[in-house]
Amino acid sequence: MVKQVAGAADLKAFVELPYRLYAGNPNWVPPLKDEVYALLTPGKNPWFQHGEAQYFLALRGGRVVGRISAHLDHLALTQPPEQGMGPGTGFWGLFEGEDSEIFAALISAAEEWLKTKGMNRSMGPVSLSMWDEPGLLVSGHDHPPTVMMGYNSAAYEPWVDAAGYKGVEDLYTYALKIDDGFPELTNRIVAMGEKSGRIRIRKVDKSRFDAEAALIIGILNDAWSQNWGFVPFTDAEIAYAGKKLKPLVYEDLIRVAEMDGEPVAFMMTIPNINEKLIGYGGSLWPLNWAKLLWWLRRPKARIVRVPLMGVVQKLQGSRMASQLAFMLIEYIRRDAIARYGTTHGEFGWVLSSNGPMRSVGEAVGGKVNKIYRIFERSI
Repeated sequence: MVKQVAGAADLKAFVELPYRLYAGNPNWVPPLKDEVYALLTPGKNPWFQHGEAQYFLALRGGRVVGRISAHLDHLALTQPPEQGMGPGTGFWGLFEGEDSEIFAALISAAEEWLKTKGMNRSMGPVSLSMWDEPGLLVSGHDHPPTVMMGYNSAAYEPWVDAAGYKGVEDLYTYALKIDDGFPELTNRIVAMGEKSGRIRIRKVDKSRFDAEAALIIGILNDAWSQNWGFVPFTDAEIAYAGKKLKPLVYEDLIRVAEMDGEPVAFMMTIPNINEKLIGYGGSLWPLNWAKLLWWLRRPKARIVRVPLMGVVQKLQGSRMASQLAFMLIEYIRRDAIARYGTTHGEFGWVLSSNGPMRSVGEAVGGKVNKIYRIFERSI
């Protein structure tokens, strides 16, 4: 039986299901439940200012055995179809379930809801936006995800295939060892940039957090605007993301590149807080909040992740764009090692169709360690 989520008890069951399904899985990082509730709740998550969603539960013998969301994004509907979104495109996501029969029932319910909203194309998993946790993990199940990346059972991919879905885009993450330095060619490019009077690589100023966040998102919206799946950040989402990320903002791990005094590129790096959260069971109580606050004061993290990086469109494809990217990476690498005890980095996600950014990841020695796939089908 599949039912729509209606009321607090159903929502609680929706949130709680993965904690049972992944109990004992050493590679699943339990998200903080308060953050999951915030993601799913209109009035807390500003995505709902331009999106709408319906959640579903699957029950067997009165027991919750699966979940899924169906949703649409009115901003995505206005994007150019050649960039992957556009009119008629609805989404599903947040799936968890015990077997293929459950998935088939849930995806059918999600598709029917999307059709009632006038959608003729179903894409997923996207949970809830491309800026949250898009894609189904199809490679890399043997190690935990880093901060702000998802995880799912390896069993899910054939279930999605069997429902008639085909992959439309892959998202890659690149892993690399950073404490041994980068290839010599990269070092020469960085050294040349350091001699240029036109280039300045600066740390962000946390005392001007709101202004710096707006600057970075402005570069991001410009840099990513031609990418597959792009949906712009709204002002409300900028404020929301800034509030969530502020505890993980360290001035030496987020850099802005200026050319002739104009900000033209940035790189955001955050310590892998999942190294702590993996043992918290999704809750900060009773004492995990104190442990986390202590860690956040001066974090030591084996891995740092680069979730966002961008160079303004007018420089994309140029040698300058590559040089700025390598300089940002190298400057942050030095401080990550010296101040945070970091030995490894993760770069991504990167669209499989984004050749320039894939080249940057490979040029610094990165190897693909996880692949997330987004699927689609006509409905």
